Amino acid sequence: MESINSIKQILDNTSPDEIQKFIDAYKTDERAGVKALVLKAEKRAKAYEDELARIWKLQEFERKYQDRRYICGVDEVGRGPLAGPVVAGAVILPKDCDILYIDDSKKLSAAKREALAQEILEKAICAKTAFMSPEIIDEVNILQATYMAMKKAIENLKPQPDLLLNDAVKIPGVDIPQVSIIKGDAKSISIGAASIIAKVTRDAMMVEYDKIYPEYDFASNKGYGSAKHIEALKKYGPCPIHRKTFIKNFV
Repeated sequence: MESINSIKQILDNTSPDEIQKFIDAYKTDERAGVKALVLKAEKRAKAYEDELARIWKLQEFERKYQDRRYICGVDEVGRGPLAGPVVAGAVILPKDCDILYIDDSKKLSAAKREALAQEILEKAICAKTAFMSPEIIDEVNILQATYMAMKKAIENLKPQPDLLLNDAVKIPGVDIPQVSIIKGDAKSISIGAASIIAKVTRDAMMVEYDKIYPEYDFASNKGYGSAKHIEALKKYGPCPIHRKTFIKNFV
């Protein structure tokens, strides 16, 4: 008879799509320890089914426009910070995309975002990011800089998309048909994927800036106006990556 410890190891190494086989194999075992493992497996199976259902719903817009060959999700991060660039992401996912747990990047932990970003880059037909610097943001304003970053990310895609799904905006000067979706990063898997790679890219940039300008705590606040950031801004003044048009109330 298999030991409970060996059965636990089997469960630990069972992929979500194989979990029902584990349940079927051990559900008649009367040992309390095995019953507990089967219960744990059943909870995992339920969570997996719930996630499959959530992802199916998240693909609603992609199914709606399934006649288009290359559907691209577009999103940005970094419109609100006092420092650093604005970064846009553009992602074309395959129609049979099997990536789970994609969501609005703000709802995910940093570790989960990074793991998903890697999976998105590996499985996407094409995925690109682009950014606009604080200097450009100050020169043209944050909205126009955001559009510029989005256009650049889209232009770098190969193949070029034949439909854009955008998070809440219509990008001017783009000939590709566009669909603007309010809170799109939580309603479209393509936009959610774009938000994830954009945020992971920008966060990594701010961690590097923190090494150059450690007094502002950029690794932690990512350029947003935390109390420590504002205190440092008042004490030391702005650094080269601060947005001059955003910090007038502090310096």
